Order: sequence, then structure tokens, then C-alpha cells
Amino acid sequence: MARGKKIYEGKAKILFEGPEPGTIVQYFKDDATAFNAEKKDVIDGKGVLNNRLSEYFMTGLNQIGVPTHFLKRLNMREQLVRSCEIIPLEVIVRNFAAGSFSKRMGVEEGTQLPRPIVEYSYKDDALGDPLVPEEYIAAFGWASQQDMDDVLGLALRVNDFLSGVMYGVGIKLIDFKIEIGRVYEGDFQRLVVADEISPDSCRLWDIETGQKLDKDVFRRDLGNLTDAYTEVARRLNVLPKGTGPKPTLVN
Repeated sequence: MARGKKIYEGKAKILFEGPEPGTIVQYFKDDATAFNAEKKDVIDGKGVLNNRLSEYFMTGLNQIGVPTHFLKRLNMREQLVRSCEIIPLEVIVRNFAAGSFSKRMGVEEGTQLPRPIVEYSYKDDALGDPLVPEEYIAAFGWASQQDMDDVLGLALRVNDFLSGVMYGVGIKLIDFKIEIGRVYEGDFQRLVVADEISPDSCRLWDIETGQKLDKDVFRRDLGNLTDAYTEVARRLNVLPKGTGPKPTLVN
């Protein structure tokens, strides 16, 4: 399937014009970044794994009625998605204390929270993606109150789905972040889960050992990132049959 000109290149993905109006080809890179891109590396096979895993999660959400921008996987590194207007927020859902939340609130990592906590950060690398209250979101016109009610509902449904899927394969969903986009259909708009869902955007710990199976492996120099992501894919039976301990980089 032919892709058009490059639209945007981020830290982990490149977006191209899709073959049909209203579509985008999303290419997953092997680049890994942390600490607002202060730490960088290229991790062989990471893009392949994230493409496969995001396909798995987005397909599952579509099947249970949670709308996403995902249409289909094109090959080992690319997927076809709907074009949408991204709300400039990262929607963060926390089930257990970890990372910046632990430092900010003085809560030991791994402590289960009384209930899922949903936070919002403003998507701006130059500012370090600062946390923002809903008052800011309304004041700057990033989303209406109805949008935010819908965003909260989507985030909690994604949390229920991901928590259950991960628990079924012995993984604890510590936290995750998603992006939400607006898709216009005539005079109407609807909100969809966009971007990606992968170990890049989730904290995943083995239930028994506490072993980290997410980007904290890279952030904290805890081992081989591809091995960690491959373990998640193996447990979810996402990798193609016959694939060895690391993903084959062919279509």
C-alpha cells in the first residue's frame, strides 16, 4: 500500500499521508527516548514490537466498543489509522504509585492507589509536558466540559480493558498514558483513542517478581529493552508463530 508524503516525525513514530482521504500511515521507529529526550538510543526491533502490541490493544478496544483511530496493520512497522484532530493532552491513568507520581506525592513505588487516578498533561516538549488541571483545559479551549467527561469515560474503560488483559498473563498494569483525537463525521464529532498503546506508554510489572517490562528498563538501565517488550508480546501471543526470542524484521 503506497504511502504519501511525510506529515510529522516524533520521538517514536513517523506519520505519512495515507492512501485514502482521512487516513494516515503510522510508522514505528526503533528510537528510544527518556527524560524529555535527554536520553536517547536506537533499540533494534522496538518499532516492530510496538506496532504489533498497539495493533493488539487497539483491536481489542474496538471489539468491546471503545472507539480508536486504528484501521489495520500494514506490515511489521506500519499501520493504517484514521486521521484525527489530537486534543493537546496526555491522559494519564494511575493504578499504583510509580515514577514522577511517587516523587511528587511521596508515595512508595508499587503502592496501590485507593482508586484509579486520572491526570492530564499539556503536550509540549519545550515545557516538559506539564500537568494541568481541568480549569486550564477549559480556559485555554483545548477541550469542552463535555469532551472532558467523555475523555474520562474513555480513559477508565481503557484502564478496565488493559488491566484485565494484563492480569490474565501475569502482568500488573501500574499506569499508562493515552492520547484522544476528534474524528469528524459530517456535522458530528466523536472522540477516539489515538496514537499508540504499547510498553512505551505503559508501566508493566510482573505480578510475581515485580520485574519491569516497560520503558523504565531503558530509563533506569535495568537490562535489554527489546527482551522486556518481547516478553510482553510472548505472553499475549502477539508475535508471529516461528518467531524466535527477538522479532524478525521482515514483513
